[in-house]
Amino acid sequence: MKVGIGRETMNNKDIDYLVNFLEDKQIPVITKDYHTYLTFHGLKAASVFILKEGVIKTSVILQDGREFNISYINQPDVISLLHDEALQYDEQPFNVRIESPTATFYQINRVQFWKYVNNDPYLQNYVKQYYRHRLSENFSRLQRLTMNGKLGALASFLRDLVLKFGRELDGGSKILIDFEVTNEDIAAFCGIATYASVSRMMKKLKEEGVIAFTNSDNGRRRIIVCNVQKLDDYIAY
Repeated sequence: MKVGIGRETMNNKDIDYLVNFLEDKQIPVITKDYHTYLTFHGLKAASVFILKEGVIKTSVILQDGREFNISYINQPDVISLLHDEALQYDEQPFNVRIESPTATFYQINRVQFWKYVNNDPYLQNYVKQYYRHRLSENFSRLQRLTMNGKLGALASFLRDLVLKFGRELDGGSKILIDFEVTNEDIAAFCGIATYASVSRMMKKLKEEGVIAFTNSDNGRRRIIVCNVQKLDDYIAY
């Protein structure tokens, strides 16, 4: 079953080149534990962080104090490459929280990283693709929030989870989202005021046979998408 919806992803060859480059340069690796934070939005830092393994969530804090989730990242990628390359210290663009049992990151001085980039055409191509991907990702997120109602935004978010964490069941007729996500986090991704509203909409999708629930080996809830086509019917592209 084809589960993609045509959204742009980073080129795997560019990512592999970046990771191999960092390994060759013996760039230090740090490890963070579940639900700890790697960076905080607006905090100045002298490092560029590249996810090596694990799952992270990026978010920002709104003026009213609410957390607004941006994306889950579950593949090697730079997560803090923004602003002026000449600055020794730069503000971190996101809160970055660990969502897997552990996550590992390459940590490199940002000035040194840009020196490597400016002297390597393959890294330059990676950076170009990085900014292009971020622009596309942000546009897709804005589109999801402006063109869909709350239920459409929820359906679109579940579709994103299928792309990142989906695992086929029953010969592909169903898709298990093999990742724990709470209603509170879903609300913060979809611009929904309360997680109680998410609970009501999830119940509606369950009653219509669009989704179902199961438990993982550790007893945590998992979502199964039983009808991908019907889920897509809620989304305005």
